Amino acid sequence: MDSYNKIIRLSNTFYNDGLKKAKVRDLSGAAKSLRMSLQYYKANIEARNLLGLVYYEMGEVVDALSEWVISRSLKPEGNPAEQYLDAIQSNSSRLSSVNQTIKKYNQALLYCQQDSKDLAIIQLKKVLSMNPGLVKAHQLLALLYMEEGKYERARRELSDAARVDTGNLTTLRYLREVDSCLQKDVSASKGAGHKKEETASYRSGNETIIQPVNVRDMSPLMTIINLIIGVAIGALITYFLIIPTVRQNAVSEARKAELEANNELTSRTQEMNSLNQEIEDLKAKIENMEGESADTQKIIDNYEQMINVCFEYSQQNIQAAGDGIGQVDPGLLGAQAKSVYDRMNGLVNEQYMAAVYQQAEQDYNSRNFAAAITGLEKVVKAEEDHDDGYAIYHLAHSYRQTGDIENAKKYYQRMIELHPGTQRAKASQQYLDELNRQQP
Repeated sequence: MDSYNKIIRLSNTFYNDGLKKAKVRDLSGAAKSLRMSLQYYKANIEARNLLGLVYYEMGEVVDALSEWVISRSLKPEGNPAEQYLDAIQSNSSRLSSVNQTIKKYNQALLYCQQDSKDLAIIQLKKVLSMNPGLVKAHQLLALLYMEEGKYERARRELSDAARVDTGNLTTLRYLREVDSCLQKDVSASKGAGHKKEETASYRSGNETIIQPVNVRDMSPLMTIINLIIGVAIGALITYFLIIPTVRQNAVSEARKAELEANNELTSRTQEMNSLNQEIEDLKAKIENMEGESADTQKIIDNYEQMINVCFEYSQQNIQAAGDGIGQVDPGLLGAQAKSVYDRMNGLVNEQYMAAVYQQAEQDYNSRNFAAAITGLEKVVKAEEDHDDGYAIYHLAHSYRQTGDIENAKKYYQRMIELHPGTQRAKASQQYLDELNRQQP
């Protein structure tokens, strides 16, 4: 009992710490403390509900829903999680936005893996237009801007992320890096008038681009005095102007870069127009989204079924867990939930088949053939030759006893094919011949 009380106290201590951090919007720190609280005591409803709220504020709506569903299953009555779930489920536009956000963020990650950073930026801007509180989207967009040398834009994204989650270590680390790069740019610009022109290089896709350090963006207030070589690589549109004042031997390269930049500018303009059209189409879909709302509800129900499977397995109710996991559609799960599904399916499957087969054999021996058929069908579907063919052999007998002649003949025939020459195969042939004679 003392150990139990100690565990409860530790769980409450971490909960109180998480609550303090949440109040000052240190959401990532709060989430860490609350997860520790649940590690000590999984049934800490207050900690689980608060963790869901923290996830929701960080834009992680699916994680929030998962915590509240678990909370509701642990305490069905008088649980604030029920209100949170009802509030989201009743808002069809919010559910649709969550669904679209997940799809577009995953698409952005795919674009990054394919080195299509401009397309990734477009997707991330779409994500943030629908879910401006999604911290990880701000961070990823900032990283892409940093890679392109657009440190001011990167800093704006990181500042937005910091307003949502003040204590996020990743955001703070990126901010320090951006500030360092901006400081270097300022120092370089101050010394440009006294130093010989230097160059800086950076990566764009698989190419290395070299440009003068003192290149500046075009401004209406500036007097154009130097040749600027600028290759615009942006998500939506890049502003550029090239004025020849560099050395004569760089003129041909400047003209080539100018042509490429013009082509890319045209492409980006077309992409921006396409993006604006997508936004208008999305607004129209949101106004008529009954079908999408149903799809979103299906996803939530699928997650809830997955959570119930985990709960049944934790209670050592293997058959219930096995029955439940068969109703889960892995195609509707996110990457993290899919990983849980795969691990749980591996844990449950073998034990589940053994439990189902044991119960089916008991029903068969008790001459409860209808119940035996239900279990034996599951076993045979998963492993046709289970128990060296006895599963399919008893299934054929059960169908014959219940008067289902066609299925009985089907499985007797399969028994003959799987184990030719055995005593069971010979008996199956006799039963098959007898059933054929009985039919007109």
